[in-house]
Amino acid sequence: MFETVVVATDGSESVGRAVDCTLDLAAKFDATVHALYVINESQVESLPERLHSDVRQALDEQGQDALDNVIEANEDREYPVDLETAVRVGRPAKQIVGYVRDIEADAVAMGTRGRSGKHSFLVGSVAERVVRTSPKPVLTVRQLD
Repeated sequence: MFETVVVATDGSESVGRAVDCTLDLAAKFDATVHALYVINESQVESLPERLHSDVRQALDEQGQDALDNVIEANEDREYPVDLETAVRVGRPAKQIVGYVRDIEADAVAMGTRGRSGKHSFLVGSVAERVVRTSPKPVLTVRQLD
């Protein structure tokens, strides 16, 4: 049923549970997981140009840390799954849905709140947009408080 599952990560605590659920799902179906981090270009463009390089470097490092967390979570499992990582640049929801299409994934998983949505009532704006526009099933996983 599932051969390829994308898990979108931003490195936030709320994504940790989504990563665990994705790895469990992939293990049940012997699927490959693609961990995807999206660098939100709007975070760079809205700043003075003299800061662009430093902020972009910080976002690159944040992305690598987020992907490293997924890699570690997989390696800590008794039976790790096949895992690939990717980084995209642009609007997060658009890039996530585009990546799902590009690799012909069977599903996408993500947290309901990201870094910018700690106080969202139900579902963060990125998760909501992915749910509305994804051609494949979307598993949204909320953080337990």
